[in-house]
Amino acid sequence: MGGRPTRAQRAAITQRRTDAIDLKLAGIDWLTIGRKLAADPSLNSDGVAYPQGYGIEAYRKGLEPPSDGRLIELACKDVSKALAERGTALDDSTDELRKLMAERLERLFFGVYRAAIRTGDLQAVDRAVRIIERSSHLLGLNRPVRTEVSGPDGGAVQVETAGLEELQRLIALAGDAGEGGEA
Repeated sequence: MGGRPTRAQRAAITQRRTDAIDLKLAGIDWLTIGRKLAADPSLNSDGVAYPQGYGIEAYRKGLEPPSDGRLIELACKDVSKALAERGTALDDSTDELRKLMAERLERLFFGVYRAAIRTGDLQAVDRAVRIIERSSHLLGLNRPVRTEVSGPDGGAVQVETAGLEELQRLIALAGDAGEGGEA
């Protein structure tokens, strides 16, 4: 290619990656995906030059097409990159959705807040508090909850250690109990 790909080339590469994911989701093996998306018609399972397919530069220069191993590598790489790009897009979409939901909650809050302040309506107060709680949760403003484990009567938890022989005895007892024996 020599330099940055053109807009058309980027679009073709994006389509190739989408096709690679679709083929993999359909249960197609890596080599078949590589051949299906190869630029060289002699390798391509459809007998056509796939646009921006694997080995496109070698094909344009009349060089040897990629080996089966290289086709597999390229197909795996395409699927990995496409999934990473989709993950990034999903993260970005999630952030946008979070902002939208926060805006909606804020608009709801102001209407309920006015009613709660003006009239002292307890249902409006309760609703305002619930919207605040939901907004805090959505935006991650709540502190983590600290949990402590305690033993009987709030005392320390007793921890016992056992040797290998004791563990083997307990395992044997558990096995006997599972077979209908007494533990």
